[in-house]
Amino acid sequence: MNSPQTNRLCIVTAALLAALLSSSAAAAGRADATDRLPVSDLRQLLKLAIEQGSAHGVMTGVAADYARRKFETDAPIEVDIRKIETLPQPGCSRLEVTTRQKDVLENGANGTRGVKTLRYRLSYCRDGHLLERP
Repeated sequence: MNSPQTNRLCIVTAALLAALLSSSAAAAGRADATDRLPVSDLRQLLKLAIEQGSAHGVMTGVAADYARRKFETDAPIEVDIRKIETLPQPGCSRLEVTTRQKDVLENGANGTRGVKTLRYRLSYCRDGHLLERP
């Protein structure tokens, strides 16, 4: 059974994939492809960022396959997560998640291709809980 926190994380991940098409920006501090951990779920990277201050990955699995088909590109979905602040709750931090995919098709078959980036923040705990931010 999925908890409400897990469900919200799945919703955030789905929103991330949908928003890749409409959000663009260049991101600083990118990790080399060899430094990226392959993940099918962002939770592993979120926990690493809480523990180490940052984490870098590349999405695999069903979500990555869907995004590649949707945006007509074979480019990997890179994920960079950094800790913004440690929260008062034990094991919890405010994190910034940046996802990036190159060669994304914009505006249908006759559109241009470009890098799409989505950046958002969330409050997350090592035990898997998402915190509400006032």
